[in-house]
Amino acid sequence: MDPCPFVRILVGNLALKLPRSPSAACESSSSNCLAKVRFKGFPTQVATIPISSSSSASSSNPNSSSSTHSLAACFNLDKSQIDKFLQSKKPKSLNIEIYAGDDGGGPSSSAAACCCSSRKLMGTVVVPLDLRKAEFRPSVMHNGWVPIGGRKKGDEPAHFFLNVRVEPEPRYVFQFESDPVCSPQIFQVQGSVKQAVFTCKFNLRNQGDRSSLSRPSMADSSAPTGCLRSIRGSGDGGSQSNQFTKDRKGWTITIHDLSGSPVAMASMVTPFVPSPGSDRVSRSNPGAWLILRPSSGTWKSWGRLEAWREGRKGLGYRFDLLHDGITATPTTSTLVNSVVSTKGRGKFAIDMTGTAATPACSPHSSCDFGSGSGSWSGSEFGLGMLSQPIYKGFVMSSTVEGKGGQPEVEIGIQHVNCTEDAAVFVALAAAVDLSKEACRSFPRRLRKGSQQQQA
Repeated sequence: MDPCPFVRILVGNLALKLPRSPSAACESSSSNCLAKVRFKGFPTQVATIPISSSSSASSSNPNSSSSTHSLAACFNLDKSQIDKFLQSKKPKSLNIEIYAGDDGGGPSSSAAACCCSSRKLMGTVVVPLDLRKAEFRPSVMHNGWVPIGGRKKGDEPAHFFLNVRVEPEPRYVFQFESDPVCSPQIFQVQGSVKQAVFTCKFNLRNQGDRSSLSRPSMADSSAPTGCLRSIRGSGDGGSQSNQFTKDRKGWTITIHDLSGSPVAMASMVTPFVPSPGSDRVSRSNPGAWLILRPSSGTWKSWGRLEAWREGRKGLGYRFDLLHDGITATPTTSTLVNSVVSTKGRGKFAIDMTGTAATPACSPHSSCDFGSGSGSWSGSEFGLGMLSQPIYKGFVMSSTVEGKGGQPEVEIGIQHVNCTEDAAVFVALAAAVDLSKEACRSFPRRLRKGSQQQQA
């Protein structure tokens, strides 16, 4: 099937040029001025505004020396939101409020939006949006300086620079049929149409087999046969259930294509255990997964996910991409280090927009995926991912559902050249979702599927 249409509204390259004799708004270049970016129907985003050292506000881009777009805010619209946007007769716009600085730090926490209430509003910039211009190609909505403030007679205004662009961002969308612990099918989704493309198997690795932790055998990745047999605390399974509930180790999720061949795996390699004197998995002692993909008949490590409990209602996570090199120890690149809310439906995301591109690892493959009409090969797509692939822009996102949920995964099409490319992100999404369960406070019961006995 074809990918789903998405559109991204990107706000970046912010800069503020202060007047030579500011009346009261911002009095020094060391102040931390903030921009609050509003777009109706989406959460407000807050960013720090750098103070421009330019001697005038005539420069077309104060960050022209930078090779990357400095991202301040990003809004993602799916097809339903795009259609609603286009059908609306009311003009749409971005509203950016600029607040004066203080001696404190920038918006480093979730309370950043609240901190604007104690600051002086310097001015508001409104940027009209025309989504029709960006249906098929990137379009710049604004790029330049805007005067703000200076309303009193004799006051010189400050000048605010911003770049706003709208880009089409098609993505492949996948959805688990049910909770990953129940070994469900995985569908590719386009609108109301769903097509099965993968199956997955949740398993509990033999706790005594320490040699299989990092690179489990592909021969052990049999095709799934449905939900594993539940251990309900009665009969001979009760003690083993209590052990798994306490230890939370040895979990694996294997992704198979429809022929039953394993195409990706997430394997828990560091147990999720409470910190000393605590009932929680802490950042100082996180649990960890290896994300693996097949290579020459064996498993090859592709990435490492660490997860821990962050506060009362947060799941902290860090994902590192693993690179094979000439040294014995693989090098790593951190793609994301953040926190997702465990209250309701959170979202895990890897987005490299505004950062340096990161090399990816994708072995030679000519698997059929996405087009539904023959295999994909290097001759069709150029060398691309086969030579020196990179991760840039939007990479992937997945919902963190928890108990009984159906995680949904979105993957940027530029990062998918074959089945394994998509499957490895699906495996990562399953590991993130299961980490929410593994990081629950230990007195609580795990999901029933997580307590099931290895088939």
